[in-house]
Amino acid sequence: MTQLDHGKLLTLCCDDLSWKASTFAAGVFVKDVAVSGGLEMQLVRFEAGARLPLHEHELPEFIYVLEGELSIGDQGLRRGWASVASPGSVHTDVHSDTGCIFVLVDRPL
Repeated sequence: MTQLDHGKLLTLCCDDLSWKASTFAAGVFVKDVAVSGGLEMQLVRFEAGARLPLHEHELPEFIYVLEGELSIGDQGLRRGWASVASPGSVHTDVHSDTGCIFVLVDRPL
């Protein structure tokens, strides 16, 4: 993943990045974009039925759904929907029954 130094700007075509299996959960794949200021940006792809384990956020988390549907708790997010989780918030149920792709800005794992 590219570490972007203070005062720098990065532009890139995400289509040129490779999907890699996430270490966080089975059926989840990521494209690492960059890390800067303690946050990372990724594209995340859930296969149908993928589910994340319970987790707490140390820093804010920003999600923007590009394709498919992502469920966070009892809320279904479709294309064009966003989610913001504040520090200290807990996700107990994050999954996709259909599969999805979203932009994620979060702390690096």
